[in-house]
Amino acid sequence: MNHTLFSAAYNCLQATDPAVKIQLSRVTAEQWHTGQLSLLDDTPVLPITMAGHPPQLKLVHPRAVPKRKMQTPEGQIALLHAIAHIEFNAINLAWDAVYRFRQLPCAFYADWIKVAVEEAYHYELLSIELAKRGCCYGDLPAHSGLWDMAVETAEDVLVRMALVPRVLEARGLDASPYIIQRLQQAGSADLVTILQIILHDEIGHVAIGTRWFQHFCAERGLLPTETFLQLLKKHYTGKIHAPFNTVARLAAGFSTEELSLLEQL
Repeated sequence: MNHTLFSAAYNCLQATDPAVKIQLSRVTAEQWHTGQLSLLDDTPVLPITMAGHPPQLKLVHPRAVPKRKMQTPEGQIALLHAIAHIEFNAINLAWDAVYRFRQLPCAFYADWIKVAVEEAYHYELLSIELAKRGCCYGDLPAHSGLWDMAVETAEDVLVRMALVPRVLEARGLDASPYIIQRLQQAGSADLVTILQIILHDEIGHVAIGTRWFQHFCAERGLLPTETFLQLLKKHYTGKIHAPFNTVARLAAGFSTEELSLLEQL
């Protein structure tokens, strides 16, 4: 058995059963923390066009995903499923960052292993709530936008750090307060608690992305704000939606200058 971090990350990434992916994530994190996984690995990095997900999950165009009216039981199921899909993809994205990008500081791998374990916990919380409502992850269609960006940014760790944590995950920071407010109005206290946990942790995840983006910019002699906006215009085809969760974004490492420039976009 090849006890390298990269082979272990690949196994986490490819697991299709959510329970297996969560268990592998926790075992791999424990092996990393106890020094059982080496960073010495000369095997080639494989292109991964699609990470492991439940075989019954149907991927569709974003417009074909069920609408989420949070006041109804069906709407809450659709919302929970959509967020579970985001968190499941986030597990894959964290392990892909570990697997794909080599010869980096140990702290980089430690950070993304931490993210993978926290995303697995988020997914588990949502999965339990789905099960209470007679639904499993994979029962509803979802879209592949998050993983599409992983493929788009597979060649450069700086581009990955710019566009996955600081664009896609940061959008979650903006959306969360509105969703939480609507769920509070609907009297869904349990779901509110879960989303507050996720929001708290996601600020930390975006901050990790920001820190490493700035680290790689410094290594290459690039200006972070200008580089971020250039990469955004080059690679991101979606819309930048205001209003921003300014408090959360500032806590996650965005500068006031960046937020001002993003608002202009």
